[in-house]
Amino acid sequence: MHARVTLIAAARSASLLAERFDDDRPLDRAGWQEVQAAAPALLPLGVAELRYCSPTPRSRATGDALGFAPLAQPALRDCDMGRWRGLTLAEVTAREPAVVDAWLGDPRAAPHGGESLLGFISRVGGWLDTRPTGPDARVLAVAEPAVVRAALTYALKAPPSTYWNIDVRPLSTVTLTGHGGRWNLRLEASAGTP
Repeated sequence: MHARVTLIAAARSASLLAERFDDDRPLDRAGWQEVQAAAPALLPLGVAELRYCSPTPRSRATGDALGFAPLAQPALRDCDMGRWRGLTLAEVTAREPAVVDAWLGDPRAAPHGGESLLGFISRVGGWLDTRPTGPDARVLAVAEPAVVRAALTYALKAPPSTYWNIDVRPLSTVTLTGHGGRWNLRLEASAGTP
C-alpha cells in the first residue's frame, strides 16, 4: 500500500530578500494575491482526505485561503534556528561569518543553538514515513519552503547537502508516492498535456 503526499509551498510573507530564519510573519498583500491567482490550479488538491500545514501563520493562512482547513502539524515546523531566529542570512553572516560557514558545510552542526540540518531533514522524513497508506490514501500539506526542501531531500535519499540545491518557490507543488522510507517523486503533466 502506498500514500500520495502532495506538498504545497506556502505563499510568501515578505520579499524573498527580506526572508528571515524561523519567520512567523503572516501573508503579505502580494502573498494573498498569489494565493488568489493560484487557487484555480490548487483547489482540486483539496480532495485529499488528510490536509495538514506547518504551524506558521503563512502556512495556515495559505491553506485556509484555499479552503483546505488544514490541521497544523508540529513535525512540519520550520528548522529551529536558535539564536538566529528572526534574522536574515546577511545579518547572521555579518556577525558570525565563520560560524555560518561551519553551519553550511556540516549538516550535523547547529552552532545557532537550534536544530541541525540533518536533524531537521530526519524530523520531516519521520513525518512522511508515518503517513497512512491505502489504495486511495491522499495527503496534502501546506508547508514552509524549507520543509518541502527537507522532504524532497529525505524522500530521494539524497545527501543532506542537496537541501541547499533545491529551489522551492511560493505556491509550488510536488507529489511524493510511497510509504515508510520508500518514496518516489511524481511529476504531473500540466493541463492540456497528454
